[in-house]
Amino acid sequence: MVATRSHLAQLIAGVTLILCSACGGGSSSASTPTTPTSTTPTTTPTTPTPALPAGGIPVNWKLVWADEFDRDGLPDSSKWDYDTERNKAGWFNNELQYYSRARLENAAVSKGVLTITALKEKLTTATDYGGQSYTSARLLSRGKASWTYGFFEIRAKLPCGLGTWPAIWMLGTKGAWPDDGEIDIMEHVGKNKGQILGSAYSNYYNWANGTGNTKSTTVADACDAFHNYQLYWDADQLAIGVDGKYYFQFVNAKTGDYKKWPFDQPQYLLLNLAIGGDLGGAVDDSIFPSKFEIDYVRVYQK
Repeated sequence: MVATRSHLAQLIAGVTLILCSACGGGSSSASTPTTPTSTTPTTTPTTPTPALPAGGIPVNWKLVWADEFDRDGLPDSSKWDYDTERNKAGWFNNELQYYSRARLENAAVSKGVLTITALKEKLTTATDYGGQSYTSARLLSRGKASWTYGFFEIRAKLPCGLGTWPAIWMLGTKGAWPDDGEIDIMEHVGKNKGQILGSAYSNYYNWANGTGNTKSTTVADACDAFHNYQLYWDADQLAIGVDGKYYFQFVNAKTGDYKKWPFDQPQYLLLNLAIGGDLGGAVDDSIFPSKFEIDYVRVYQK
């Protein structure tokens, strides 16, 4: 099943903290001090926090996959498929869009740019039409390409109208959410113009458990200019940033606990523009057509 992402609704107020169930602080209940039975201190082994990587493409890493969007027409079918699975039933998070398949009105390449366009319209003749009043597209590399570790750079310009919810993200190829992990390289909602969200989710770290793992940064002109949205991912950490500056770090504790760190398995890429929903909120119908523009997608590995 495609990932459910309604947990992000709690970010509406602008979360800027990584939440965890083991945050520092004393117990809420009083206790009577006891005399230690041993003078030998006990410690819990900890994993040293790795330094954040330097900004930009890691030295000596090679380009292993890319789409420069240099062929006009529909997106390259050897690299991208379309996710239309929930059109009839309705999309997760109470989203309002219908995701079309291979339809130039919603996903087209021209002059070196992929544009995902959301429109106010009803595709009543579509066999999988679910009553939606908006159309858009959700591209994914599932079945075409996936990776374990790498440096991912996606250059994009975002839509900013009220109700827009563009995303650049990744999911585990095994197909179970949140167990197999989710990495959000970029999320943005139009009502919070310029606030960029980066996240990593697993069976343990997710909003349903109260352990959501998200931080945010501000890119004031995200809707007016192209920026480089980046993920550095190796066996030690995930780091998410914009234009060579990382603002999110998630460290592998190396306990072997797949529920906390499933990020040693392949993930595939998704590019989509959702409308409304728990995070996107109320929709301003005057914004359409709304465009999410992607200049390129590049993947580097050691």
